[in-house]
Amino acid sequence: MRKSTPISRRTRRAAGFSLIELMIVVAVIVIIAALAIPQLMRARMAANESAAVSALRTLATQEINYNSSWSAGYSPTLAALGPPPPGTPASATNGDLIDQVLASGIRSGYQFLYTPLIPSGTTSPTGYTVTANPISPGITGEWYFFVDQSNTIRQSYNTPATGASPPLNR
Repeated sequence: MRKSTPISRRTRRAAGFSLIELMIVVAVIVIIAALAIPQLMRARMAANESAAVSALRTLATQEINYNSSWSAGYSPTLAALGPPPPGTPASATNGDLIDQVLASGIRSGYQFLYTPLIPSGTTSPTGYTVTANPISPGITGEWYFFVDQSNTIRQSYNTPATGASPPLNR
């Protein structure tokens, strides 16, 4: 009859990692994540802010195109710059100058609020203002932006931008 031999300490150790070794690996991963996540959030905020400025430039340019194309002043709403329903040509109601996402008023963590400036006694807007505000301040962005028919983009840190805010310096 064959006698069984106990597993030596060396053989048992070679079978896997000890609890201490696993805890050290987990601790290193947690430290790396703690260092990387804030940088990732800052990079995402910067990307959202750049996208908001780019969208405001697009809106300012397309407002000029709308005014030239339809001879109706500036657009009455943000949606009026957007695409028409399928199979319908572009018109003053749906100018087909910006994409549907921007026409909805929300893009890349920012909300775009459009206000037409209509003088009393007229029906056509002679100006407009657009503000771009972060949806979740401190998470999707820290800067607020503003543009009007002067096409000067203005910025404000942590408070909504207005026509009195300093011009964009980026």
